[in-house]
Amino acid sequence: MADGGDDEDERPIGELFGQLIDEGKAYAKAELGLAKASAEAKAEAARKPALLGAAAFLFLQAGVVVLCMTLGLALATLIGPLAGGLVAALATFGLAYGLYLLAMQELRKLK
Repeated sequence: MADGGDDEDERPIGELFGQLIDEGKAYAKAELGLAKASAEAKAEAARKPALLGAAAFLFLQAGVVVLCMTLGLALATLIGPLAGGLVAALATFGLAYGLYLLAMQELRKLK
């Protein structure tokens, strides 16, 4: 033999490819498991802040409702209950529409 190797030490190319494929599959499974575990850890870590943020949003929403009701009641003493409620509702809807327009403007900037 020119290379000094033994013919018995060499394995057929098909067997080598089979081993390579098996090791590749094992590596891919290990990488997938690592990615899955990492994603699960990040999701678990984000759970508590997400719940606290949702609770904060609910209290913010309640505060806006109370503010609008207070505005309606204050206006009711000046222009009557129906008109006061309508003015407070229109002011709230106007503010919501303005925020919507700002959001759409910012969204267009992303494109």
